[in-house]
Amino acid sequence: MASIYDIKPAFQNFLRPIVVGLANIGVTPNQITYAALFLSFIAGGAIALTHGASWALLAIPAVMFVRMALNAIDGMLAKEHDMKSDAGAMLNEMSDVLSDAALYLPFALIDGVSALWIVLFVIMAILTEMAGVLGALIGGVRRYDGPMGKSDRAFVIGALSLVLGLGVSPAGWFDGVMIVATMMGAWTVLRRSVRGLKS
Repeated sequence: MASIYDIKPAFQNFLRPIVVGLANIGVTPNQITYAALFLSFIAGGAIALTHGASWALLAIPAVMFVRMALNAIDGMLAKEHDMKSDAGAMLNEMSDVLSDAALYLPFALIDGVSALWIVLFVIMAILTEMAGVLGALIGGVRRYDGPMGKSDRAFVIGALSLVLGLGVSPAGWFDGVMIVATMMGAWTVLRRSVRGLKS
């Protein structure tokens, strides 16, 4: 099943000059990872504190893009500039889950949005990343299978934020989208688990 993750090589090529520049001035992967985590908490906090003010929601697509870029940059710094570390790998995996929770859970505070499906979506996101990491532990290969990986979740939430930020009421349709996204998340967990066991 196709995933936005499939475009990662092209995105990395776009970011490579930036990565080289950051490496030259001594920026580390962990610093980039912390920056992405901080950005996620700030953006999620803005939604929580304002209960989904238009300006906070309209900022989310940009936040998602920057976060995706930062996530790619920290990995490229580690792999391409000899900055890999076990602590960095652990921080990267844990911060991804924390960033998802910080960004997505505040949507439960928006009027007309079902908290249940937001929470289930976040739980499925955590299980998805856990299944990916367990693939590396069991089969030696970190699983990134779709259809609802990290980049796909970011796209869904970014698109929903844009629509809500433009003033469209979430009544009716929003929960339907979240139900479908959560079900796709469950399918992703299953695919990563099965493929992780087979690898």
